[in-house]
Amino acid sequence: MSGRFVFACLLLVALAAPARADDAPVDALPQTAAPASPAPESGAPETAAPKPPAAPAADDASLDALFARLALAKDGDEAAGIVARIDRLNQRSGSDTDDLLLGRAAAALEGQQFDVSLQLLDALVGLSPKWAEAWSERANAHFLAGDPDAAMVDLARALAVDPRHLKALADLGGMFEYAGHRDDALKVYERALAIAPQWAPAREAADRVRAALAGEAL
Repeated sequence: MSGRFVFACLLLVALAAPARADDAPVDALPQTAAPASPAPESGAPETAAPKPPAAPAADDASLDALFARLALAKDGDEAAGIVARIDRLNQRSGSDTDDLLLGRAAAALEGQQFDVSLQLLDALVGLSPKWAEAWSERANAHFLAGDPDAAMVDLARALAVDPRHLKALADLGGMFEYAGHRDDALKVYERALAIAPQWAPAREAADRVRAALAGEAL
């Protein structure tokens, strides 16, 4: 794969240290161009409109409580229920406009309108680069559109914003498996298990990769 894949591999080093989403070095990652602002009409004064403060992507206090419960979940069923609640919170941007864009992009993707979905998601990540769910959804769109390198980069950006984003971790592990990098895939799955020890998708994936690696060693 290309240098984009190398970048995502290197991100594993950065992800080794726990971090809060607010501390993630988003600006240090490859930038995505935001939608260009319309040029002012002739004769109109060029005044910068004040930008409203960004709303949090999810309720941090609620997420922290859910992740604390997730770490202590007794079985896969309990873990699955908590992860579903976390997913619902992650899908709330705090902006009606952003939520609408994400919904339309998801609908376009379901209808295999990849170009439309990616256009909407390009606009969305430009508007809200610190919303991990937007990067995760664009990664899915890129992969389904046949661009796994771009998908890998978007998963890396999602995790730079939110290192606890379990869907992005699961997808990143799957991307490493897809590329034949089982050692890296296992590291990602083990990171997910450190967050959610009873989460069945991560446990099953880690077991599958360990078995494959054991077979290679024979």
